[in-house]
Amino acid sequence: MVLSMWAISMGGAKPRPSGRLSAVGQHAIMKLPTSALASILREGEVRRDLKALVPYGALLVAVIAIYSVLFQVIMVQVEGQSHSWITAVYWTLVTMTTLGFGDVVFTTDTGRLFTVIVLGSGVMLLLVVLPFTFIRFFYAPWLEAQERLRAPRRVPSSVRGHVIISCHDEIASVLIERLQAEGIPHYVVEPEPDAAAHLLNQGITVITGELDSRATYDGLQVGQARLLLANREDTTNTNITLTVREVSRDVPIVGVVEDEDSIDILELSGCTHVLPLKVRLGEYLANRVAAGRGTADVIGTFEELQIAEFSVRNTPLAGLTVRETRLRERTGLNVVGVWHRGRLRPAFPQSHISSESILVVAGTPAQLSALDALLESMPHSDAPVIVIGGGTVGSAATRALKRKGVPVHVLDRDPRTQERLIDVADRVFVGDANDREALREAGLEDAPSVLLTTNDDAVNVYLAVYCRRLKPDLRIVSRITHDRNLEAIHRAGADFVLSYSSLGAEAVMSLLEGHELVILGEGVDLFSVRLPHSLENKTLAETGISSRTGLSVVAVRQDGQLVTSLRATMQMEAGAQLIMLGSVQQRRTFDDAFG
Repeated sequence: MVLSMWAISMGGAKPRPSGRLSAVGQHAIMKLPTSALASILREGEVRRDLKALVPYGALLVAVIAIYSVLFQVIMVQVEGQSHSWITAVYWTLVTMTTLGFGDVVFTTDTGRLFTVIVLGSGVMLLLVVLPFTFIRFFYAPWLEAQERLRAPRRVPSSVRGHVIISCHDEIASVLIERLQAEGIPHYVVEPEPDAAAHLLNQGITVITGELDSRATYDGLQVGQARLLLANREDTTNTNITLTVREVSRDVPIVGVVEDEDSIDILELSGCTHVLPLKVRLGEYLANRVAAGRGTADVIGTFEELQIAEFSVRNTPLAGLTVRETRLRERTGLNVVGVWHRGRLRPAFPQSHISSESILVVAGTPAQLSALDALLESMPHSDAPVIVIGGGTVGSAATRALKRKGVPVHVLDRDPRTQERLIDVADRVFVGDANDREALREAGLEDAPSVLLTTNDDAVNVYLAVYCRRLKPDLRIVSRITHDRNLEAIHRAGADFVLSYSSLGAEAVMSLLEGHELVILGEGVDLFSVRLPHSLENKTLAETGISSRTGLSVVAVRQDGQLVTSLRATMQMEAGAQLIMLGSVQQRRTFDDAFG
């Protein structure tokens, strides 16, 4: 019965902001040291809750005292019995708690009626109200305070070369996956103890502390850190940078900005690198829109290795296999991957190339020039590209396309966009992209590509379906806000997708590893991995890396040279470094397969 009342009282309790009562219940039996218990009792909320128990305790004592007095009165006046005051209190307690030993009883109806009243009020006060009050004002606050104290305020003094992340947001989630894959220690800073405990329960290494407190960064060993990422609001990032610079003048600080006007402020505050990610997002999306215009688009550089992609549409390569294209013999380039409807697959000799495929190639600048000469002789479209959405990302994409000499039409429902971009885009149309007539007027029928830049994933998915239905051979490039919508927008028909969070994580990793930013696509990364012992002295074909993991080997560094012209018979020597393309999951598969 007590357990059922406990459950009822828990159901009626007002939930705490942390919402973690069920999780922290696992730690209810943990023994706390005296200092930790004292810290809990010093918390303002816990002290307020304990004070709330006082009125109930006073009421309970008063009721017991009144019932004890009435017991004496009825026993003497009605029952004709005499009992001590200890007996009166004893009878009141055993009756209210429903124990009722039966050694002291009333024999008259008046006494029995009094017993019923005492019994009923005892059930309410002790078996219903008491458990609820105890849990609501003592037990739950105590557990939550105990949970808040679980989040540490310092990192171990032995920690070196770690990455500090000032906010756990979409960028941090993707970045943490990359850091874990590379084995780089990392810590998230969370000023709210409740939120810090929640992150800790999710398996995220977190430190709780104020963002503008020097003590926080002393505890984080910021002077020994490899990098600090300031990824909160522009004003908060400025404060973080100034505070960190009080502790360490040398640690690299990467600041993320929403407003381009904040770039100078963060640099003056002490940021080593400032990332206007929304502008960069528009520019990288624009790079993918331009694919198929008679040249290969360089999407990244790793030392002297350049990675590029080009559309197969309107070329004689459509319908062939990778071997049949003879691109290596004709240009010296390696075909390292094939994009099809947003999926990057390893390029095997027998891989089929459709008219919708995008080939990813790797090689030297001279080899890419040879490819451009080959592509220039093939027909391509000069019709304007359509950019849907004229916000920060859309504006940046429009400017990037115009710098490449690509004609651009912008479609946006906000009339102010026309004033802002009239001198940038070839034409700006005011209208709703859901309207077929508005799309037709913007030039969808002739456009080779459309770029979806709205910040609403649902809208972008909807528009991808709509544009694909209206023009099946259209190249659709889209941004997304949340990685969880990646599958949906690929199914909707998008050819290339890039998110704000992936771009941010890749930008930080490129700065961390000291190479140029390479953006291959959503969920596709460039990895540099030391050759495992199990693959030493094997040929590239014998390793089976691509077939077993899905990763594409684009280059190998051995004997002090970066080898980009890879052949299946090339022998892997001890100490070699593999440069590979693929996802984080494929990288984990590689580690599991080869050690």
